[in-house]
Amino acid sequence: MPSRRELLRCAVVGVAVTAALGAGALAWSSTLLGEYSVMTMGGHDSGEGGHGEHAGTGSGAAEASVAAGAGAGGAVSVTSLTADPDRTADVHVELVARAGTVEVPGGRPVEGYTVNGTSPGPEIRARQGDLVEVEFVNESVPDGATLHWHGIDVPNAADGVAGITQDAVPVGGRQVYRFEATDAGTYWYHSHQVSHVQVERGLLGAIVIEPAAASESPGDVETTEFTALLHVYGGQHTLNGRADDARVAADPGSTVRVRVINTDQGTAALWSASPFRVVAIDGHEVNEPGVVEDRRVLIPAGGRADVAVRSPATGDAMRLRVGGARSVVIGDPAASVPPDPRQPSTTLDLLAYGTPMPLAFDASAPDRSYDYVIARRFGIIDGRPGNFWTINGRMFPDVPMFAVSEGDVVVMHLRNDSGDVHPMHLHGHHVVVLSRDGVAATGSPWVVDSLDLHPGESYDVAFVADNPGIWSDHCHTLPHAVDGLVAHVMYDGVTTPFTINGEAGNRPE
Repeated sequence: MPSRRELLRCAVVGVAVTAALGAGALAWSSTLLGEYSVMTMGGHDSGEGGHGEHAGTGSGAAEASVAAGAGAGGAVSVTSLTADPDRTADVHVELVARAGTVEVPGGRPVEGYTVNGTSPGPEIRARQGDLVEVEFVNESVPDGATLHWHGIDVPNAADGVAGITQDAVPVGGRQVYRFEATDAGTYWYHSHQVSHVQVERGLLGAIVIEPAAASESPGDVETTEFTALLHVYGGQHTLNGRADDARVAADPGSTVRVRVINTDQGTAALWSASPFRVVAIDGHEVNEPGVVEDRRVLIPAGGRADVAVRSPATGDAMRLRVGGARSVVIGDPAASVPPDPRQPSTTLDLLAYGTPMPLAFDASAPDRSYDYVIARRFGIIDGRPGNFWTINGRMFPDVPMFAVSEGDVVVMHLRNDSGDVHPMHLHGHHVVVLSRDGVAATGSPWVVDSLDLHPGESYDVAFVADNPGIWSDHCHTLPHAVDGLVAHVMYDGVTTPFTINGEAGNRPE
């Protein structure tokens, strides 16, 4: 039997060897990423299926990039995927980003970022069909900044993701974004450079696209509307940047549309003691929405919900609780504020809400079919040891790159094998929810760009690949994206000249 001294010596040697190996692994992994392109990261996945006429050959974007590098024809750069350059803009806005103090009326000031001197920045309004042009100026954001148009299916060159569709705009620089306001609805904009910091600290704002023509809703015409943007500044829950409630004047018996935007990192709850209707989710109208009573509505991080409420016919006021900490009080401004309603324990199930209607495409025989399974394990990313997220068992940067061809019908099976909620957000597209945990959707088509995936849940979602480009598909709890919960949908034949972690300083997450 070895002596105690020999055992101790062996243990010390073992610890030293382990430490040396660990240090070597850390040193090696600190150069694991360095400067890289999304064209070369991860594993190329062509998807199962191939039923339809648009099914790909499996060559994929990665091979297209190689071909482009060899001078082969047919490759398309993300920089060429733009709105009509010859069309005159209908809406032109200049947005200037600054680092500094964010004033929080009703609360305390915090250090962060402003857009045109405030946070949230100015609300942009356009009409469906307008060509929107935004000139973005970075006056003093030291890490560079961009603007991403969350929920708007813009051309890829305007997506605003540093290192994929553009370089981050440096201090003193500017970038012009142009896109057609195709879909009416409620959206928001935010930086997609060091987004987990810049979004949290206020580099964001609302954008509303009004319908081209007034909708026909007999007996329920909205006479007033109000945007309610939720954000937490330094622990202070705010509504449109104020740490207090909002009052909306409305005639007795009139209907008010409240556009709720959740810009925070977690789910927001919405409820009222008065009946209301959910008329839109993520910018898409609900078909024949029913009356909601004694139910709460949950809005994922990044998501939006438009609700229609009726001002009391008695001339009093009603309270709509938004985000848990703030309220919108609607009715006679002189009326007393009604008491806080209790939060219902039951959640409105959007899978069965509203009236069904046919989809614009057949999702029963998709051209591509993918799994997107989220879990977690220990690993090292860019020299940082930790418990990182995995996608289909693979850790960043070895994450799947989902290849599609233009025109494909794509079905994704999302599954959450982790213990956290993940609000999944696909850029450039909206998805329709087909089923949850194997139960088929029975309500109005549930069309989303931000979808909460709770622990143990699974969803089948579908979309048409009708917007060529390279698109992030990530968790909008942004610290999760920083820790590797981000993949990409890549159109065959599309390439990007931009890189991450290079001289341009691009760091999208």
